[in-house]
Amino acid sequence: MQTHQIEIAAFTPDHLEAAVALSRQAGWPHRPQDWQIALALSEGVVAIENDRVVGTVLVTPYKEDCATINMVIVDEAMRGRGLGRRLMDAALRIAGDRQLRLVATTAGLSLYQKLGFHETGTVAQHQGLAGEIDAPAGTSAATTGDLPAIMTLDRLAFGADREGLLSYLARIGEFAVIRRDGDISGFACVRPFGRGEVIGPVVAADIEDARKLIEHHIAGRPGRFLRVDTTAEAGLSPWLATHGLAHVGGGIAMRKPSAGDLAARTATIFALANQALG
Repeated sequence: MQTHQIEIAAFTPDHLEAAVALSRQAGWPHRPQDWQIALALSEGVVAIENDRVVGTVLVTPYKEDCATINMVIVDEAMRGRGLGRRLMDAALRIAGDRQLRLVATTAGLSLYQKLGFHETGTVAQHQGLAGEIDAPAGTSAATTGDLPAIMTLDRLAFGADREGLLSYLARIGEFAVIRRDGDISGFACVRPFGRGEVIGPVVAADIEDARKLIEHHIAGRPGRFLRVDTTAEAGLSPWLATHGLAHVGGGIAMRKPSAGDLAARTATIFALANQALG
């Protein structure tokens, strides 16, 4: 069967149950709630063959600055027939002129390169059961009034305005912060995701502060399943392993176009919100 017999349609909440099934087929841990969050923040399409969803893609925009392309899944029975390309073409139309970011699997790398994406680094997924540790000194739970400062710091680190994402995370998760001279110099979010909870994004001035912020959340969750998606350049991987969060996989960070952040970095992202959201 050729892919021209497959309909590309707007992704709606009616497609969520089928999307969950596709992600489980791919071995991803996403719960229905995780898909609901992704769709609430995004626009996307599904591929439908005989009333059955056989592919998905979402585009998560951060205002007009940039967007992440994520949740790119093709039913295993449909692979090798060009459906991934059709989904990505639809995603590029949705994204418009925005700078684009994604995390690629090895299998998808060739397609993304053909579409003009360039490698910018690697993402390491760490997960496991949190051990018992003492809460670090110098961190505290964020207050509602801290959210504007958190958004400003995130914009400086990420290079785009993620106000919508951070507002959503504040409703479903918890933020920890580091304060210096009355200003917030770092933050970390934790929220339910997959098999347990994910810590991220983590933004800090240096790796020592990033570790403290992650420890803040680990200390409050002994025995719980935690996940952290970090980058190779962040330098956290060996340290995360000592806290029981083993390196279990990851992906290849890519951008289109490849050059230039949208803002000068005065803070660093040490952990992603997750691989889909950046």
